[in-house]
Amino acid sequence: MKKTSTFLFSIRILCILSSVLLLQYACTPPYPSRGSLKTFENFPSVHVDSRRVDVWLPENFSPEEKYAVIYMHDGQNLFDPEFAFGGQIWAADEALQTLISSRKVIPAIIVGIWNSPKKIQEYLPMEAYDLLPDDLRMILQSERTDRPISDRYLKFIVHELKPFIDKNFPTLPDRRNTFIIGSSLGGLISVYALAVYPEIFGGAACLSTHWPLSLEHNEPGFSQPFIRWLGHNLPPPALHKIYFDFGTETLDERYPMHQQQMDAVMTALGYPPDELWITRKFPGDAHNEAAWRRRVQIPMEFFLKSE
Repeated sequence: MKKTSTFLFSIRILCILSSVLLLQYACTPPYPSRGSLKTFENFPSVHVDSRRVDVWLPENFSPEEKYAVIYMHDGQNLFDPEFAFGGQIWAADEALQTLISSRKVIPAIIVGIWNSPKKIQEYLPMEAYDLLPDDLRMILQSERTDRPISDRYLKFIVHELKPFIDKNFPTLPDRRNTFIIGSSLGGLISVYALAVYPEIFGGAACLSTHWPLSLEHNEPGFSQPFIRWLGHNLPPPALHKIYFDFGTETLDERYPMHQQQMDAVMTALGYPPDELWITRKFPGDAHNEAAWRRRVQIPMEFFLKSE
């Protein structure tokens, strides 16, 4: 009788353990679908609010190998639909792993920086805001109550996050192997990062760059001061690569006239098209993660292309 009770108890324990394992498996989505993710839930900073940071490592990652690094804004939209805006993701892991596996690019890791409740303040370049005429700045103030803190956000990336990544992962920490990518306002802060820290970033990709700054108005006066500033502050065309693109639907339909001004600046600076600078138009693409998912492999290959 005692042996029978012990046997039944053991069976119950096994059933409980099996249920727990199945529940854990069912509740853990298979993301990222390629490679693996290291998550830092509350990465601290003296410059900005703490936030989650995800570090994506490619398949066959080895601590004995050195990797280029891509820093990407809006990190919650990169890998897992559970956290992404509208459930849509860039699938940055699939894009980069496909390029790595086909040997089109050198091996790289992705650092996904989640945004905070102060996203607009952090992504709106300080110079884009401060150089506006008073009347246009007042319009932005009516849309956003606080001044930009983008310089502090970039200090967080350059002086806190990047040193941590380079210390704890086998990276190639130099400029020619360090890149930054974002969309919309994330595109603005990416090109701003390249202009402010050209010794740190070797390339910036700006998808659907929100040149108008305002969410309600679409006037050249909002973009011209910052575009002129970039003309005076981008590094000379020798060691850096810059990528721009835009669609033609929703918010993106506002961008062509602003991007034409930026393209004129790139031409005047002497950036050779397709060699150090790319601007692409994607008819029919809207302002969303689904569109950026279809395009993100283009700047990845542009930056990391195998020699």
